[in-house]
Amino acid sequence: MRPGARLGIDVGRARVGVSRCDPSAILAVPVETVARDADGDDDIRRILELATEHEAIELVVGNPLSLSGTSTASTDDAVAFAERLAAAGAAVRLVDERMSTVSAQQALRSAGKSSRKQRPIIDQAAAVIILQHAIDAERASGTAPGRTISADEGL
Repeated sequence: MRPGARLGIDVGRARVGVSRCDPSAILAVPVETVARDADGDDDIRRILELATEHEAIELVVGNPLSLSGTSTASTDDAVAFAERLAAAGAAVRLVDERMSTVSAQQALRSAGKSSRKQRPIIDQAAAVIILQHAIDAERASGTAPGRTISADEGL
Protein backbone atom coordinates (compact mmCIF):
# COMPACT_ATOMS: atom_id res chain seq x y z
CA MET A 1 0.00 0.00 0.00
CA ARG A 2 1.42 3.33 -1.03
CA PRO A 3 1.44 5.77 1.88
CA GLY A 4 -0.15 9.19 1.52
CA ALA A 5 -3.47 10.98 1.63
CA ARG A 6 -5.65 10.94 -1.46
CA LEU A 7 -8.73 12.86 -2.56
CA GLY A 8 -11.76 11.05 -3.97
CA ILE A 9 -13.64 12.89 -6.70
CA ASP A 10 -17.24 12.24 -7.80
CA VAL A 11 -17.90 14.27 -10.95
CA GLY A 12 -21.49 15.34 -11.53
CA ARG A 13 -23.00 17.72 -14.04
CA ALA A 14 -23.72 20.45 -11.46
CA ARG A 15 -21.45 19.50 -8.54
CA VAL A 16 -18.25 17.63 -7.69
CA GLY A 17 -18.12 15.65 -4.48
CA VAL A 18 -14.76 15.55 -2.73
CA SER A 19 -13.56 13.14 -0.04
CA ARG A 20 -10.16 12.45 1.48
CA CYS A 21 -8.38 9.69 3.30
CA ASP A 22 -5.78 9.81 6.01
CA PRO A 23 -2.05 9.48 5.13
CA SER A 24 -2.20 5.77 6.04
CA ALA A 25 -5.02 5.33 3.48
CA ILE A 26 -7.32 3.57 5.90
CA LEU A 27 -10.52 5.62 6.02
CA ALA A 28 -12.23 7.95 3.54
CA VAL A 29 -14.28 10.86 4.87
CA PRO A 30 -16.34 13.61 3.18
CA VAL A 31 -14.69 16.99 2.57
CA GLU A 32 -16.71 19.34 0.39
CA THR A 33 -19.07 19.71 -2.54
CA VAL A 34 -17.64 21.98 -5.25
CA ALA A 35 -19.93 23.69 -7.78
CA ARG A 36 -19.09 22.88 -11.41
CA ASP A 37 -17.82 25.90 -13.32
CA ALA A 38 -18.95 25.57 -16.93
CA ASP A 39 -17.31 28.81 -18.03
CA GLY A 40 -13.98 28.62 -16.23
CA ASP A 41 -11.69 26.66 -13.99
CA ASP A 42 -12.91 27.63 -10.50
CA ASP A 43 -13.88 23.98 -9.84
CA ILE A 44 -10.44 22.70 -10.87
CA ARG A 45 -8.72 25.45 -8.88
CA ARG A 46 -10.71 24.60 -5.72
CA ILE A 47 -9.98 20.88 -5.98
CA LEU A 48 -6.26 21.61 -6.43
CA GLU A 49 -6.42 23.85 -3.32
CA LEU A 50 -8.00 20.98 -1.38
CA ALA A 51 -5.31 18.60 -2.66
CA THR A 52 -2.61 20.95 -1.42
CA GLU A 53 -4.37 21.53 1.91
CA HIS A 54 -4.66 17.78 2.55
CA GLU A 55 -1.22 16.98 1.06
CA ALA A 56 -2.80 14.48 -1.35
CA ILE A 57 -0.46 12.27 -3.35
CA GLU A 58 -3.16 11.76 -6.00
CA LEU A 59 -6.74 12.44 -6.97
CA VAL A 60 -8.94 9.36 -7.41
CA VAL A 61 -11.66 10.26 -9.93
CA GLY A 62 -14.68 8.03 -10.34
CA ASN A 63 -15.29 6.69 -13.84
CA PRO A 64 -19.08 6.17 -14.16
CA LEU A 65 -19.28 3.33 -16.66
CA SER A 66 -22.63 1.77 -17.49
CA LEU A 67 -23.51 -1.50 -15.75
CA SER A 68 -22.30 -3.35 -18.85
CA GLY A 69 -18.96 -1.54 -18.65
CA THR A 70 -19.45 0.75 -21.65
CA SER A 71 -18.93 4.50 -21.79
CA THR A 72 -21.79 6.96 -21.36
CA ALA A 73 -22.09 10.75 -21.57
CA SER A 74 -21.31 10.85 -17.83
CA THR A 75 -18.20 8.73 -18.46
CA ASP A 76 -16.99 11.18 -21.10
CA ASP A 77 -17.64 14.11 -18.74
CA ALA A 78 -15.75 12.50 -15.84
CA VAL A 79 -12.79 11.56 -18.06
CA ALA A 80 -12.64 15.10 -19.48
CA PHE A 81 -12.70 16.49 -15.92
CA ALA A 82 -9.91 14.10 -14.88
CA GLU A 83 -7.87 15.22 -17.88
CA ARG A 84 -8.36 18.87 -16.87
CA LEU A 85 -7.09 18.06 -13.36
CA ALA A 86 -4.07 16.25 -14.81
CA ALA A 87 -3.36 19.10 -17.23
CA ALA A 88 -3.35 21.45 -14.22
CA GLY A 89 -0.55 19.39 -12.68
CA ALA A 90 -2.36 16.92 -10.42
CA ALA A 91 -1.56 13.21 -10.21
CA VAL A 92 -4.86 11.63 -11.29
CA ARG A 93 -6.10 8.05 -11.21
CA LEU A 94 -9.38 7.04 -12.89
CA VAL A 95 -11.26 4.20 -11.15
CA ASP A 96 -14.49 2.33 -11.86
CA GLU A 97 -17.33 3.81 -9.83
CA ARG A 98 -20.39 1.95 -11.05
CA MET A 99 -23.26 2.35 -8.60
CA SER A 100 -21.45 4.71 -6.18
CA THR A 101 -24.18 7.37 -6.29
CA VAL A 102 -26.92 4.76 -5.91
CA SER A 103 -25.03 3.23 -2.96
CA ALA A 104 -24.60 6.67 -1.41
CA GLN A 105 -28.32 7.45 -1.80
CA GLN A 106 -29.26 4.14 -0.17
CA ALA A 107 -26.87 4.72 2.72
CA LEU A 108 -28.21 8.22 3.34
CA ARG A 109 -31.81 7.01 3.12
CA SER A 110 -30.97 4.25 5.64
CA ALA A 111 -29.53 6.93 7.93
CA GLY A 112 -32.87 8.75 7.83
CA LYS A 113 -31.92 11.61 5.50
CA SER A 114 -34.77 12.81 3.28
CA SER A 115 -34.09 13.10 -0.44
CA ARG A 116 -34.28 16.89 -0.14
CA LYS A 117 -31.60 16.88 2.58
CA GLN A 118 -29.49 14.41 0.56
CA ARG A 119 -28.81 16.76 -2.35
CA PRO A 120 -26.04 18.82 -0.73
CA ILE A 121 -24.18 15.77 0.56
CA ILE A 122 -24.88 12.99 -1.95
CA ASP A 123 -21.85 13.93 -4.07
CA GLN A 124 -19.56 13.85 -1.02
CA ALA A 125 -20.99 10.48 0.04
CA ALA A 126 -20.38 9.09 -3.47
CA ALA A 127 -16.81 10.46 -3.36
CA VAL A 128 -16.29 8.65 -0.04
CA ILE A 129 -17.51 5.38 -1.59
CA ILE A 130 -15.23 5.84 -4.63
CA LEU A 131 -12.15 6.56 -2.53
CA GLN A 132 -12.83 3.89 0.10
CA HIS A 133 -13.30 1.28 -2.61
CA ALA A 134 -10.04 2.36 -4.28
CA ILE A 135 -7.93 2.25 -1.11
CA ASP A 136 -9.48 -1.06 -0.03
CA ALA A 137 -8.76 -2.55 -3.47
CA GLU A 138 -5.15 -1.34 -3.36
CA ARG A 139 -4.67 -2.72 0.14
CA ALA A 140 -6.10 -6.12 -0.92
CA SER A 141 -4.20 -6.43 -4.21
CA GLY A 142 -1.03 -4.45 -3.54
CA THR A 143 -1.59 -2.69 -6.87
CA ALA A 144 -2.93 0.82 -7.43
CA PRO A 145 -6.48 0.61 -8.84
CA GLY A 146 -7.72 1.97 -12.15
CA ARG A 147 -5.47 3.82 -14.54
CA THR A 148 -3.34 6.93 -14.41
CA ILE A 149 -4.45 9.92 -16.46
CA SER A 150 -1.51 11.73 -18.01
CA ALA A 151 -1.32 15.50 -18.39
CA ASP A 152 -1.32 15.31 -22.19
CA GLU A 153 -4.00 12.61 -22.59
CA GLY A 154 -6.80 15.03 -23.44
CA LEU A 155 -4.70 17.27 -25.68
